[in-house]
Amino acid sequence: MTQQSEIPAGNSAAGALPQPPAVQEITVYGHSTLLYWWPAWALGFLSALLNAGQERFLATVEGARPSWAVGLTYVSLLLLLIVFTNVKLRGINSVVALLTIAFIAVLLAWFGWWDDIARLIPYLWVHMNTGFYIVFSTGLLIIWLLMFFVFDRLTYWRIRPGQMTEEHLIGGGAESFDTNGLRFEKLGSDFFRMVLGSGAGDLKATTTGDRGTTIEIPNVVLVNRKVHSIERLISVKPERAS
Repeated sequence: MTQQSEIPAGNSAAGALPQPPAVQEITVYGHSTLLYWWPAWALGFLSALLNAGQERFLATVEGARPSWAVGLTYVSLLLLLIVFTNVKLRGINSVVALLTIAFIAVLLAWFGWWDDIARLIPYLWVHMNTGFYIVFSTGLLIIWLLMFFVFDRLTYWRIRPGQMTEEHLIGGGAESFDTNGLRFEKLGSDFFRMVLGSGAGDLKATTTGDRGTTIEIPNVVLVNRKVHSIERLISVKPERAS
């Protein structure tokens, strides 16, 4: 025999009143360009490991010297990071830069210059010992962690239905903006920064009214997802979120 229980009318799915959405809040952090320097300390530790094994092997071979590959690769990475983190190639400029690099590579291959460059590279002998890689990478990692988890979070933005607030942890200052007419815009994507920064990009917020203000938040991680979440949130009326 099957036992049936009655559900009170007030608790039935059909009779239940829709509940107002819970108050939501999005926190946005801007970051310095040091955000994109994680490959430097990551490759530095890998280079230390490779270099230690290389030095151990060379100790058993008389007259041998370390390979140029590890040091030259690391220096090349540092130079590329300096360029990509200080030169912003937004939108079409990123495409133009990639096409230019591809064109130069094809041009060198067409004239057969890659063989000459390959023969020249071994003469560019760059070598740092294991201690350098460990000390430099450890120091850079500590600075990167401090910037990402401490200093970059001293100023942040809280967005909730009807209000955006700029918060300052040091000094306790805060400035609020009405989200009525507030427009968020993701600035043109930089391909290299998107790759190095887990989809990071610059965010711009523009307020309306007599005191119209433009706020730029640099290097926001997962900026596309943040923009979509913010747009959905500020479309909620404050009285419905309360």
